[in-house]
Amino acid sequence: QVQLVESGGGLVQAGGSLRLSCAASGRTFSGYTVGWFRQAPGKEREFVAAIRSSGLIYYADAVKGRFTVSRDNDRNTVSLQMNSLKPDDTAVYYCARSRSFYPGSPQLQDTYAYWGQGTQVTVSS
Repeated sequence: QVQLVESGGGLVQAGGSLRLSCAASGRTFSGYTVGWFRQAPGKEREFVAAIRSSGLIYYADAVKGRFTVSRDNDRNTVSLQMNSLKPDDTAVYYCARSRSFYPGSPQLQDTYAYWGQGTQVTVSS
């Protein structure tokens, strides 16, 4: 069984930083794409960032230059460093692992088969 757990969410002032972590158990992230998505109240879940097994990284336009996604294969974790946070970043953040070794677009939710429970990020100003 593949289980993903997000951590690191919390309250932060606008302009501040948070680092989210996604830990996997059951199977490693190696060979799979790992994505980050978020969902704000009243909005649909949206793509934030993703990292392929090769290390190739993708970001949504809204977070480019502010967020950084990275892997630690030894610890079987994927992190999302969030800097210069804005109130619009407030959402529940989810990590997800791709369905296969050769996934399609990292921006599509259907690419992913396993999802964490989410961690709340709240940015105030």
